[in-house]
Amino acid sequence: MKKIGIIVTALAFLVVLTQCKKESQPAHEAVTITLDLKGNQGTRMDVNTVTGEVTYQNGDVIYVASAGHFIGTLTYNGTNFSGGITDPAVGQPLHFYFLGNVTPAETLSAGSTTSCSVVISDQTEHLPVIEYAPSNENYDSGSTTYTAMLLNKCALVKFNVTTASELATCITGMRNKVTVDFTENTVTPSQEGNGIIKLPAGSGEKWAILLPQEAMDAGEDGSAYSEDEAYTGTHGAVPAITENGYLTAGIEVNVTTEGGTPSLHPEGAINGLFTINANGDQVYFSQGNLQYKATTNIWRFATNQWDYVGQSNKNVSSTYDNWIDLFGWATSGYHNVYDNFNVRYQPFSYSNTTINTECNTYGYGPSTNMYDLNLTGMSAEYDWGVHNAISNGGNQAGLWRTLTSDEWNYIFNTRSASTIGNTSNARFAKATVNGVSGIILFPDNFSSVPIYMPTPLQINNESASFNANSYSVEAWEVMENLGCVFLPVAGNRYRYYTTVNYVGYITEYNNNGGCYWSTTYYDSGQANYVYFSNSSLNLQDKNSRYLGFSVRLVSPKE
Repeated sequence: MKKIGIIVTALAFLVVLTQCKKESQPAHEAVTITLDLKGNQGTRMDVNTVTGEVTYQNGDVIYVASAGHFIGTLTYNGTNFSGGITDPAVGQPLHFYFLGNVTPAETLSAGSTTSCSVVISDQTEHLPVIEYAPSNENYDSGSTTYTAMLLNKCALVKFNVTTASELATCITGMRNKVTVDFTENTVTPSQEGNGIIKLPAGSGEKWAILLPQEAMDAGEDGSAYSEDEAYTGTHGAVPAITENGYLTAGIEVNVTTEGGTPSLHPEGAINGLFTINANGDQVYFSQGNLQYKATTNIWRFATNQWDYVGQSNKNVSSTYDNWIDLFGWATSGYHNVYDNFNVRYQPFSYSNTTINTECNTYGYGPSTNMYDLNLTGMSAEYDWGVHNAISNGGNQAGLWRTLTSDEWNYIFNTRSASTIGNTSNARFAKATVNGVSGIILFPDNFSSVPIYMPTPLQINNESASFNANSYSVEAWEVMENLGCVFLPVAGNRYRYYTTVNYVGYITEYNNNGGCYWSTTYYDSGQANYVYFSNSSLNLQDKNSRYLGFSVRLVSPKE
């Protein structure tokens, strides 16, 4: 049986190519050639992990190049490789590439394609061996036989996997991409993204094909994880990988740490915990911004963290039969009949020129007549989450509340959080999620998955732009499962005076930023809120209480 050895002592094997004889070769005529593997039984185990040898199976493909261009493919049929090539250069060798049966990323055109690439990340079903060799003889239209010695450009490496997941284990930091340059006849390994190699599911001895690379230190938490990111872990140190290597000692991989889903988080909450003060008190954030429909008097959380209503907030009224998500300060629907200045307390409240003085001075939330000026203590009912049952958040009043200004500041600037890359206490980062700009908050114990940590990740950078990091829906699902919170830039609603009427308007979110209320009273006409834009972050900003800002509720950890 003719095989390709992957162990150091078995470097290559002889293959024979037979060309159907032709007296001449007109330009652009396809030539059928056959690679005869006599004795091969047509069964390939990818790589025999006992001997390190490789055999072929039906459907395996070899790519052929000549004179700097791709010219065709040969396919194995159980007996030999055969296929059509176009315009091989007379007097030059043929070049043969086996790319592990991974389809190149590029569309290959015979006679014009000069390079291609493949990514060998997914190794759950077979080991994608990479091989190359030129023919020993130069092509001659009158010649019928060619020979070549196919040499491995990769190595067979064993991993000893311990995992709590029944799914595939992913390791990162590996070279997982091969670029073939047909003009130089080179095979160059590199790393795509975070260098994922996906191993077969389950614990035990797992084999992988690795490309040549320098030795690596043991990976930090998140350098190995389960396919569904429910579990994370680490991989051991990886020695230098050379062509045709055979590493049998086994690299330890441990993927047993849950990805951050606490078992008792409240209904409607994101999994992650966030410390809010020096006492160590922690909270869960709601799954999305607060929303309200006046005609049904229903409160709910947005379905997705990136959801926001936008321009339709200008339709706010007691008869508007749709959702709004921008609210004047303390407009929970609670009204203290003993406070004559608490005149705009409904979530659909707005102001007009006839009550300008009252609205600027008091109007929204507790006034200076109240015992507690903040939305806490005796005035806690003015808080949206305290006063109302949230339909998809437990549907019971008193389960949620709004953060104080100091608590917002503690989450962003003070708490001890996880290390991501070279950044310790990684607390927040500007980003876009599903095309929506905003800020990510990393939970206290964030187990990062490197593939979803874009480069450069500008962590704790108040002046970073929203374009610093970008997440697709699929990538954000992973981050959210690990407890990350996203505050979308949802604009604001404010007064615009005509002769008599108020007109709501939502500013362009990329230009004017996100605004999130706190429960903290500033003065008789203003309250504190969090403001962030494409280049700034102000955690204790202040503004008029009649403005419509976003509300993101939290639930205390019991």
